[in-house]
Amino acid sequence: MEEQIIDRLREIIMPYAKDQNALNCLSRNSDFINDLKINSANLVDIILDVEEAFNIEIDNEAMEQMLSVGAAVDIINRKLASQ
Repeated sequence: MEEQIIDRLREIIMPYAKDQNALNCLSRNSDFINDLKINSANLVDIILDVEEAFNIEIDNEAMEQMLSVGAAVDIINRKLASQ
C-alpha cells in the first residue's frame, strides 16, 4: 500500500519538482522543499491534488506537517483509514 501511495505521489509531484533526480529517487525520506525544490505555493497545489487523487480532506494541522513524502504517506493513510 505504501509503495502505491508513493508512486501516486510521484505522479502528483512531477510537474512541480525542480530536481528531477530527487524525484527519480523518491522515498519516505524525500523532503518536498529541500530535496525536490518545491516552493511553498506549489506545496499547496500538491496538497489540493492529493486531496483530489485520494478523495480525502487534509486539514490545516495536517498540511503544516506534510513536508516530506513520509509525512504525506502517513497523513494519507490516516485519512483513508478514517473514512
